Amino acid sequence: MRYSALLLNCFLTIVFVFPAAADDWPQWRGPRRDGVSTETDLAQQWSSNGPPVLWMARGLGVGYSSVSVVRNRIYTMGDAGDFSLVHALDAAEKGKIVWSTRIGKPGGDHPGTRSTPTVDGDRVYALGQWGDLVCLEAKDGKEVWRKQLKQELGGEMMSHWGYSESVLVDNGNVICTPGGKHGTLAALNKKTGETVWRSKEIEDRAAYSSPIVAEISGVRQYIQLTDKSVLGMAAADGKLLWRADRRGSTAVVPTPIYKDGHVFVTSGYGVGCNLFRITSDGGKFNAYQVYANQDLINHHGGVVLIGDYLYGHSDTRRPTLTDNTDTSGWVCMEFKTGKVVWRKDGVGKGSVAAADGRLICRSQGKRGSIALVEASPEGYNELGRFDQPERSLREAWPHPVAAGGRLYIRDMDGLLCYDLKKK
Repeated sequence: MRYSALLLNCFLTIVFVFPAAADDWPQWRGPRRDGVSTETDLAQQWSSNGPPVLWMARGLGVGYSSVSVVRNRIYTMGDAGDFSLVHALDAAEKGKIVWSTRIGKPGGDHPGTRSTPTVDGDRVYALGQWGDLVCLEAKDGKEVWRKQLKQELGGEMMSHWGYSESVLVDNGNVICTPGGKHGTLAALNKKTGETVWRSKEIEDRAAYSSPIVAEISGVRQYIQLTDKSVLGMAAADGKLLWRADRRGSTAVVPTPIYKDGHVFVTSGYGVGCNLFRITSDGGKFNAYQVYANQDLINHHGGVVLIGDYLYGHSDTRRPTLTDNTDTSGWVCMEFKTGKVVWRKDGVGKGSVAAADGRLICRSQGKRGSIALVEASPEGYNELGRFDQPERSLREAWPHPVAAGGRLYIRDMDGLLCYDLKKK
């Protein structure tokens, strides 16, 4: 009996630490934090009704969180009653909630959760809007540890909408952005939650952006966008490797994009976008601005990089005495030059993900239109569009997710699942 119990425990452990599949979406913006799915062989166009609906789940509560997907488990967040919660759903059981764990208080300006859980092996890491960071067991939601970014780490945000970052798990640590005078970024031991380092050389306030990891000139580093800077911090000890002045306005949200020694950032409220070239000479890093313009002013729907081109929605730039042209719409821009290749209204302002050479563009508006668009600099070419059924009355801000041959669309209390596979 004792031997059998031991075998069972080992089996359960193996199940929950099994490596993520290649087509999983284990964190914010997918496996590489770039908004691009690694899947292929998906449907290359949609009917007028969109891809087939597989199921719709309810009971997620109030929230703008997107989803993470590892095999048949889906993780997201939402407010319900007096609590903010992390949920685990079973995709094989039409989104049935497997467990829900309370992590903090609900509410905030635009009430609801903002962050997307990060899945790392047998653990799930999630951040509530009031700064409650928790580590949970993936199998049952049991709390392993927690930190309070404001009270314990002295965190400070640039404005009042609450923590929205989706934390990064890397190199044995959880990388988060408390912000403030004790250090903008922090690395916490992923097993215990103990502080490993703080980036004390920089005291910027936290914005709403999420960090990414890159290796530049052989040095692993975390790239983050704050209220007034673009930063590169050494993964090993949190040392500031490079910094560029880049002052945001009101709320700085989109996640940075890295490729070939270049970092692209964008934010709304009239600020626009910038590309920085990162160099290293004898171990000393520098950041040089390549361009800055208002041709891609992304509020919070994100931008994806496919090949040499960026795709995302742009707000209207600030008018000048000589030019008050409306420049809003979906934009294709050359990554290295900042040159706009095309611009189109499309489904209107919203968020984007990419899969198998296609863009999935989701409108934040009342109809919640979702379009499949060819990811090509040759022009804007829609390959299907439909209006989301059972739209809530709130903004459709959660980003779309493509994982395991399925499309996931979160809308407040509900989660829609569509079949993306080629027939």
